Amino acid sequence: MSALWHSARVAGHFGEFLQGRIGRNGPVALVTLPCDRLAVRASWSAGEGFALYQHGRAVITRARLVALFRRLHGAPPAGRLRLRAAMPPGGGAGASTASLLAAADAVTRGGFARLPAEVQAGFCIGLEGASDPLMHRRAGRLLWASREGRVLDIFAEPPRFEIVGGFFGRPTWTDPADADFAEIEDLVADWSSAAAAGDHAALGALALESARRNARRRGRPGFERLGALAEEFGALGIVAAHTGSARGLLFRPGSVPAGVEERLREWGLRQVLRFSSGGGTC
Repeated sequence: MSALWHSARVAGHFGEFLQGRIGRNGPVALVTLPCDRLAVRASWSAGEGFALYQHGRAVITRARLVALFRRLHGAPPAGRLRLRAAMPPGGGAGASTASLLAAADAVTRGGFARLPAEVQAGFCIGLEGASDPLMHRRAGRLLWASREGRVLDIFAEPPRFEIVGGFFGRPTWTDPADADFAEIEDLVADWSSAAAAGDHAALGALALESARRNARRRGRPGFERLGALAEEFGALGIVAAHTGSARGLLFRPGSVPAGVEERLREWGLRQVLRFSSGGGTC
């Protein structure tokens, strides 16, 4: 008899529109950019022992998955788990959080996904110390405290953007103890009003400023060249993973000029993709 497999899919994100400290001593918070193109699929079949298969680059450690099972069931795993991630590890596209959520949902046959989002977030924080807001519907509306797993504010849904981007340089994994981010309280206030107004240009400029502030503070490479490409192609701004390698350009829908993908590849971006996000859809 063939094994019975239970599968789950969790979409990731593509960096953040905003990320930083809310006040000098406030929490690290972010506004994520959802991306359905980058997702993790987990498939689970119960059985004896524990076999883990990760297609391509590993996005989560065996030890972390064993800890996941112990938290869910109070026992080590028994069966086969397959993980396939469309995003690179350390890319700032949610591979780690998406893997945890997808694996938990697969091994509970969908039960985990039916838990309240705040419970799912607490589960991820308990395992990793930080979390993306991927367990929330319409995550792009949230001001999210990523080290605490809680919603600080809810904004209007941003208008629809077209994004062209990829991954630049070495992977960088999130350190939950890292709070060395620029202050963005002023950007958050402006984001709230710009999102409510559906102001593409203002939102693009705010995303660019957030990336630049944190690049200056954290020594992130490549933002000057990316900013020059944004001007060359008439992009509204740039979007970036503030602790990962994702980099992209923001455009109004239907306004992406020809040749953008090729120029980004020439500049050094890998896994270049184009997707839409915002406006209530992803």
